[in-house]
Amino acid sequence: MNFLRTVQPLRTLTASPSRLLSTTARLAAETPSSAANTPNKTSGLYQFFENGEALPQQKWTGRAWKADELRQKSFEDLHKLWYVLLKERNLLATQREEARRLKLHKDLWSNAGRMKKCQKSMARIKFVLNERQRAYEEAAAKTQQ
Repeated sequence: MNFLRTVQPLRTLTASPSRLLSTTARLAAETPSSAANTPNKTSGLYQFFENGEALPQQKWTGRAWKADELRQKSFEDLHKLWYVLLKERNLLATQREEARRLKLHKDLWSNAGRMKKCQKSMARIKFVLNERQRAYEEAAAKTQQ
């Protein structure tokens, strides 16, 4: 019966007016109005735009990662690289859709080269991880025999 004495009544838990507000409403009330109106250019949907532009100037980019280079990376490095490439792929897909929306001809604007490099690198990461998995399974099978 001690349990019933330790339970607080509901009215004391919700007595604070700030508890009735949502977290977003509380944060908006606490931040100055100038800071609330200024979007953070490094987070949210802005991550899908390169340099804050939907269709930035085309620039030369490097090559895709080679499988030999990826074999030398640790699992953590490959994991980080995968998500960097995934973010790049999403950024390039956003640019492609924006060009399609503006009805730009492929001769005027295209990121197909960068998209291909990104896809090749991601496929090679999967290949290297699959090689490691097969080697592990073979080693495990030999130790069981």
